[in-house]
Amino acid sequence: MPGNRRTPPQETSRVQPSAAPDLADLAHTRARPAHWLATATATAAVVALAGLLQPGSAGAGTAPAAPRPAPAPEAAGVSYPLECRGAAHTVARQASGDLDGDGDPETVAVVHCEAGSGTPPSGVYVLTRGKGAGAPARVVATLVAPGLHKSVARLAVRDGAVHATLLGYSSLDVPSCCPDEEEQVSWRWKGGAFVRSGPADAYGA
Repeated sequence: MPGNRRTPPQETSRVQPSAAPDLADLAHTRARPAHWLATATATAAVVALAGLLQPGSAGAGTAPAAPRPAPAPEAAGVSYPLECRGAAHTVARQASGDLDGDGDPETVAVVHCEAGSGTPPSGVYVLTRGKGAGAPARVVATLVAPGLHKSVARLAVRDGAVHATLLGYSSLDVPSCCPDEEEQVSWRWKGGAFVRSGPADAYGA
């Protein structure tokens, strides 16, 4: 009957859920701040370690330090070729420097016999270190022999050469106290000998 026709109940629309990611996948997709912090820290550590291992990093490939020169020979306690007739000798002056270019210094010593009066003649000697630990220095060259009757007013080693001011006498009549001649001289190691820079000689060992 039209008046009794029952209207069928309306169906409730169902909304299908969208394809949402699984919770487990979401947990991997959305990284937590703590996870990023740990990753960044680990990455920084690896980068820092790699920097330390680079060839040019500090402390790597550093050239070894050059060895220090040996100390200059001591002028005291050396056996000098002086004839002092039983008297002692005195080291009046000394200077040090590398004379042969080997990197180690030599010592130049002005030595004379002790005398009560007058100006005793001096010898000028080149010393090198002794052979063996604790060995005294030794004379390897005589630049001025005492028999030349010279005294030394100044002595220096500069630029690989020995420089000195020598005092002497013009004649035997000049008192030994008062030398009346002065000359500036120098010696340089050449060809296996110390060559004097003027019209003079080379003195070997």
